[in-house]
Amino acid sequence: MRHVGLACGPRLPICTLQSQLININSIGTLSRFPTPISLLSHAKFHSFEPNQVSPALRYPATMASHASPSLPPPATWTRLKPKFPVSPLRSARIPSISCSLHSPSIPHLPKQSQLWNPFQRVAAVALDMLETALVSFESHHPLPKTADPTVQIAGNFSPVPEQPVKHRLPVIGTIPECIQGVYVRNGANPLHEPVAGHHFFDGDGMVHAVQFKNGSASYACRFTETNRLVQERGLGRPVFPKPIGELHGHSGIARLLLFYARGLFGLVDPSHGTGVANAGLVYFNNHLLAMSEDDLPYHVHITPSGDLETVGRYNFDGQLNCTTMTAHPKVDPQSGEFFALSYDVIQKPYLKYFRFSPHGEKSPDVEIHVDGPTMMHDFAITENFVVIPDQQVVFKMAEMIHGGSPVVYDKKKVSRFGILERNAIDATGIRWVETPDCFCFHLWNAWEEPESDEVVVIGSCMTPPDSIFNECDESLKSVLSEIRLHLKTGMSTRRPIISEPEQVNLEVGMVNRNLLGRKTRFAYLALAEPWPKVSGFAKVDLSTGEVNKYIYGDQRYGGEPFFFPINPSEKEDDGYILAFVHDEKTWKSELQIVNAMDLELETTVKLPSRVPYGFHGTFISSKDLENQA
Repeated sequence: MRHVGLACGPRLPICTLQSQLININSIGTLSRFPTPISLLSHAKFHSFEPNQVSPALRYPATMASHASPSLPPPATWTRLKPKFPVSPLRSARIPSISCSLHSPSIPHLPKQSQLWNPFQRVAAVALDMLETALVSFESHHPLPKTADPTVQIAGNFSPVPEQPVKHRLPVIGTIPECIQGVYVRNGANPLHEPVAGHHFFDGDGMVHAVQFKNGSASYACRFTETNRLVQERGLGRPVFPKPIGELHGHSGIARLLLFYARGLFGLVDPSHGTGVANAGLVYFNNHLLAMSEDDLPYHVHITPSGDLETVGRYNFDGQLNCTTMTAHPKVDPQSGEFFALSYDVIQKPYLKYFRFSPHGEKSPDVEIHVDGPTMMHDFAITENFVVIPDQQVVFKMAEMIHGGSPVVYDKKKVSRFGILERNAIDATGIRWVETPDCFCFHLWNAWEEPESDEVVVIGSCMTPPDSIFNECDESLKSVLSEIRLHLKTGMSTRRPIISEPEQVNLEVGMVNRNLLGRKTRFAYLALAEPWPKVSGFAKVDLSTGEVNKYIYGDQRYGGEPFFFPINPSEKEDDGYILAFVHDEKTWKSELQIVNAMDLELETTVKLPSRVPYGFHGTFISSKDLENQA
């Protein structure tokens, strides 16, 4: 059994650990913290100055795969003193952090301590001293690239400050008349400078919004005010454990114990959620929801001016009785129903499925039996089924006791897909179809083919399966694949959609969402090369394997291509691609609007500040904006 290294990949599934942090009530007894409502605050915080859009960290170019060869002049950087003792060996390996995200030295008493009683103040100082010793101990041990902040938040992966609305942005070309509303995209943006291990996906959620109104555009970006962010802002430094960068081995257990002790003394409160809400965005039943699967969603409101406000942690009016929900729920484009999963890494049931009516009325939970807690970052729907992946990346909490990571690539496990009727009230009718050596982090679409009694799944199959979680010698491959699940025989077949000579790494993207769950011809996917950057996007014909590429240009990179369909239209590809693009030579960012039929650039919106590389987005029409909750 291969173990994931000291840190694991994207802010993804393992983040579920964050909302289900181990609560050690007694030796050998494990349970989880409760989780849950947002505490809102408008406290000030430290971040980059608006004209200081420099990388967060100083590093040699040979060290960081994220690094840009063209960075702003070092004179614009702010040099900070190390927050913990650094050994000569480590100093030679990792340069001191340069960042304008200030975190106070440990120990200290924040302004919030004025509300603490004397006993709490003494406890805070004592626990801070223990953390100082832990950080000092950790500093003598090398970090893998997956947990090294000098790699993970370097270049345009580094954080930016909030940006209030800027109107009348410069536009090259003409904004298509049909694009009226707001394009929003989520991403990881740490508020505080890391004091230890950090993975890019550990960062606090920040939503970037471009509003289109009558041919003009505005831009704003705001943190999603999660319970975690609000408390850390008040304390002036990070205190919640980072599930990917920090929760590994004995030091990970120590961090959980420290966090639990702070909770016992009332210095932190994990009961209202511990997630970062930095991954997905969905608009459903008049609510824009920001999500990561380590917590419940957060409701974000878009103001008439195009600004963003966090309303709070959202449990669908008290209907959710779980503490987490997947970051990739599905909304059926015809019925308007909302489908989601919730998985638990500590206790049974490890997996639940549920759905909501178009008006937000929840169905009963369907508990699905799986042998153990499994990472399920995404799933798919068809007209009649939900398609649930049960793959080889699993959670084994006991591995931390043995000095390893709780996220494990289990080679002995056989991957499979579960096919369950969408309206099922229990899991007795689920059909499992094995798909050996198949790991799809994202599924782009699925549909039924009744004539052959098959369900067809389109996804990007990654090899090695733990590539995004762990350093390995073998280079990553993300192969766009067609997986056929034969319902009668229980067998499966899998084929690469693109021919070997044209094979490229394709990750993050979508099909025309008006056809989600139905047979689609085209998919629009990010060209994840050079990994982990995105040099452009590909329009792939799923039936022929034909690939047409749109490249952003020399040292210009982006993220997820968002397909905006023109309605009504008989042509599936009649629409536009919206994508944030960053120029690493000029250190400027822009939003490009590309014709999805011929891949010609039509419009460029120049943005007032840098937009870091991020995750997933959605579009809210002007009509839907008027009906927001």
